[in-house]
Amino acid sequence: MRLSRFAALASAFLVTSALALTGASAAASAQLPTATGYVALGDSYSSGVGAGGYDSDSGACKRSTKAYPALWAADNSPSSFSFTACSGARTGDVLKSQLGPLDGTTGLVSITIGGNDAGFADAMKVCALQGESACLARVAEARKYITTTLPGRLDTVYGAITAKAPAARVVVLGYPRLYQLGGSCSAGLSEKSRAALNAAADDINGVTAKRAADHGFGFADVTGAFTGHELCSGSPWLHSVTFPVDESYHPTAAGQSGGYLPVLGSAA
Repeated sequence: MRLSRFAALASAFLVTSALALTGASAAASAQLPTATGYVALGDSYSSGVGAGGYDSDSGACKRSTKAYPALWAADNSPSSFSFTACSGARTGDVLKSQLGPLDGTTGLVSITIGGNDAGFADAMKVCALQGESACLARVAEARKYITTTLPGRLDTVYGAITAKAPAARVVVLGYPRLYQLGGSCSAGLSEKSRAALNAAADDINGVTAKRAADHGFGFADVTGAFTGHELCSGSPWLHSVTFPVDESYHPTAAGQSGGYLPVLGSAA
């Protein structure tokens, strides 16, 4: 298995430290930082809603053993793994309840956040139940929030991550476009509604990428990985309307392993 950039950097750090410390005392060696732990933050796209295999101890957060953070940790064996991502999380929830495991030993942090702040779940409900006109109006409202309010919310979260885990490599992952336009769906949302939702996904990815870069974080765009696997494609990696309803419009297990996992692996 090819080592990820995170694993390679950790190995290089350990080798360099060993060479530099030849002949040094054990006390001095014990003071060196070991930033090799992994903490997975974020919302339902990170917790793995829609993938199944939920940890019963995670309750309503619905953390899945098939989510990309759990898969990455299993493949790379970080020194520690803390999975605090939670279904329904907004930026404020990350600040209140997800940052506890972060410290000076954290070497990697991953996060998806912002979709719930922007009201994507409500927009999808409106689009599914109230028709094209209401859908376009609700998506326009979400897009306005993304450009005017979300940047400041992201800045607060990213600043808090840096303060608690200054040595960490932080990878912010984006959201896929939900629909393949001109695809195989013959019913459901109109093509204009699907295009508007895709445009909102592009908006949030653009804002997130800019804010991440300004904080020195990496941005991992999953749009390409999901191209050809959107709803209305022949091989979707996203659920349409499901029961339970909360799994609707979320990645399947294949979306987590085939879409999110390799993108994180390339960025970590």
